[in-house]
Amino acid sequence: SSGINAEYGGSEVDSLKGGVAGGSLLKGVLKVGQEIEVRPGITTKDAEGNLHCVPIRSRVLTMFAENNDLQYAVPGGLIGVGTKIDPTLCIGDRLVGHVIGSEGSLPPIYTLIEIQYHLMRRLLGVRTEGKSKGAKVDNLSKNEVLLVNIGSLSAGGRVSAIRETKNKHGAVDKRAKVILTSAVCTDVGEKIAISRKINKHWRLIGWGTIKGGQKMAI
Repeated sequence: SSGINAEYGGSEVDSLKGGVAGGSLLKGVLKVGQEIEVRPGITTKDAEGNLHCVPIRSRVLTMFAENNDLQYAVPGGLIGVGTKIDPTLCIGDRLVGHVIGSEGSLPPIYTLIEIQYHLMRRLLGVRTEGKSKGAKVDNLSKNEVLLVNIGSLSAGGRVSAIRETKNKHGAVDKRAKVILTSAVCTDVGEKIAISRKINKHWRLIGWGTIKGGQKMAI
C-alpha cells in the first residue's frame, strides 16, 4: 500500500517503502508485525467547514533506535517505526502530533475541548515601555484566537465560552471551551500550554488541563 513519491522515480515496485514515524512510546509495548492505527489520520473539511477524520490503519514493518533494529519497543527514548503508510501522507511533517497505537486502543478525537486553565501574572520576555516588569496577562475573552499545544501538536483554537466559579475555600476555578482548527487525538487529564499572539508573535500565557470536550464520531 505504498504510494509513489518523486524521490522514488525509477524504483522497482518491490523496493518501495512505506512512511516512517518517529517519536516516543508513552505506554504499552509496540511489536514488529503489529496492526496499528494512526489518529486523527486523514482530515478533511466539508462545505460547512466541519472537520472529518479517517484514521489510518497499517502494520509495523520495522522498528529501530539509533542504528539498532528492534523487534519490540517499550516506553523511553526515541524510536523510528517503519509502516506500510503511503509516504506522501508523511512528507512535510503532515502527521506530526498524530498518535499511533493498537487498533481500538487510542483516545477519542476532539474538535472542541473544555479546559481548566491557569494564566501567568506577567508575560515572560515581553516588557511594556518604560517598565522593567513584564506586561500583565489579561484574562481570556470570548472569540479570542489562541494557540494550544497538546503533546507535540500545535493547534489553533477559538474561545467559545468562559466560566469562573469559586470553591468553598475561595479558590477560583477557571474553565474555557475552545473550538479547535484541527482535530486532536487526546484524552481527559492531558496537560496543555496556551499561547496568545502579542506583537505578531505567539507568547506563552498559561497552561491547563483537558476536562472534556466534543468527540468526533468515527
